[in-house]
Amino acid sequence: MKFLYEIFPIVLFFLAFKFYDIYLATYVGIIATAIQVIMTRLIQKKWDKVQLFTLLTFVVFGGLTLYLRDPIFIKWKPSIIFWTFALLILVSHFILKKSLLQFLISSMLKDGDNLPASIWNKLNNIWIIFFVLIGFLNLIFAYYFSTNAWVNFKFYGISLGVILISIIQTIYIRKWRKKLSQADAN
Repeated sequence: MKFLYEIFPIVLFFLAFKFYDIYLATYVGIIATAIQVIMTRLIQKKWDKVQLFTLLTFVVFGGLTLYLRDPIFIKWKPSIIFWTFALLILVSHFILKKSLLQFLISSMLKDGDNLPASIWNKLNNIWIIFFVLIGFLNLIFAYYFSTNAWVNFKFYGISLGVILISIIQTIYIRKWRKKLSQADAN
C-alpha cells in the first residue's frame, strides 16, 4: 500500500498526459505531489524531506514549463532529482563519513546496523552509479525522443529501474546477512 501511495503522483501525471497533454499532466503532477506531501505531514506528523524536495523541483520546473509553454523544463526534473540524490550519497560518504543509505535503510532491517561498512559502501556506489546513469538516460529521452517516449520512459523505464536496483540491493543484503549469521554460528 505504501508503494502505491509513493507512486500515485507519477501515475496521475502519466494518466493526465495520456488522456490530455504535458501541460495538464504538469498541473496534475504538482497538485498530486502537494497532496502527497500534506497527507504525509498529517499522517506521520513530520515532513518527508524527499517529498518536499520533489515538490519543490516539480513547482520550479513544472512552473517554468507551464509559464513558458516549453516541456523541456519538466523533462529536466527527474535528472535534477536523481543527480541530487547521487550527490547527497557522495557527500554523506566522503565528507560526513556516514552512509546515507545505512541511515535510511537500516531502520527497516532487523540488525541492519550490523552489516559491515564495506557492504554499505558498495550499496552507496551502486545507487550513485544508478542515479547518475538514470539521470543521463532521462536527458537522452528528453532531448532525442518525443514527449510521449519520454513520458513512457519516465513511467516504465525509471520505475522498473528503481524496482530492479531495489531487488538487487535486497538480494545483496540478504546474501551478506546470511554470511554474517553463519560466521556468528561458528
